[in-house]
Amino acid sequence: MAYGVQMYSLRDAVAADYKQALFTVAGQGYKMVELFGGMNPDAKTIRKWADEAGLVISGTHTGAASLTAENLQQTIEDHHVLGCNLLIIPGHDLSTKEKLDAFIEQMNGVQPILEQAGIILCYHNHSHEFYPNEDGQIIYDQLLSRTSMKLELDTYWAYNAGKDPVEMMEQLKDRLCAIHLKDGFMGGEGMPLGQGTAPVKKVWQKAREMNLPMIVESETQRPDGPAETGECMKYLRSLED
Repeated sequence: MAYGVQMYSLRDAVAADYKQALFTVAGQGYKMVELFGGMNPDAKTIRKWADEAGLVISGTHTGAASLTAENLQQTIEDHHVLGCNLLIIPGHDLSTKEKLDAFIEQMNGVQPILEQAGIILCYHNHSHEFYPNEDGQIIYDQLLSRTSMKLELDTYWAYNAGKDPVEMMEQLKDRLCAIHLKDGFMGGEGMPLGQGTAPVKKVWQKAREMNLPMIVESETQRPDGPAETGECMKYLRSLED
């Protein structure tokens, strides 16, 4: 099995030595990385390091501000340099109808431009998208019905909101671009894979059945990011055994 990892899981190691952090996850057995936080260093340097480590850049978490008219072309060019065709909005303030309507209008405007450039626009959820916003709208339902964006289902945050992530995977099917494979407890406390109460094994089995890219995210950095992603890989190998 080929697994990816969201590099935010190793943000401590990335801050200390980005190149070494990439080599660390490659050494742990990850084949793909999902980037966060923009192109710092530049896209060309990150691509060079990833290639040297034998890693594919499967996607980026890129904020909506990078898709404004003045930034869009650079964002497209960066993704071409990275060899990456998934641009994932990691979350956004959609707490009112006005903000949600503006976001949907922006996404519906840029999606065809991105598609023409060979880039797939996606949205990554947390838990709040499944609850009513200040104006009573269920954000996730609005994104499903009013856009054709792909979705990166964060299975832990869906679970934390009282959803069954396996049922959601079946319902969403072709709308999914990938999943975040993640563990934790109800209430928002994340844990390494296999150490929380989220249905990680069932999610893993469903993702295999659906041939969905699995991107590991484990955010607590206890005792540090590399140790935590290493624990996650051990758990994944135990599932394979």
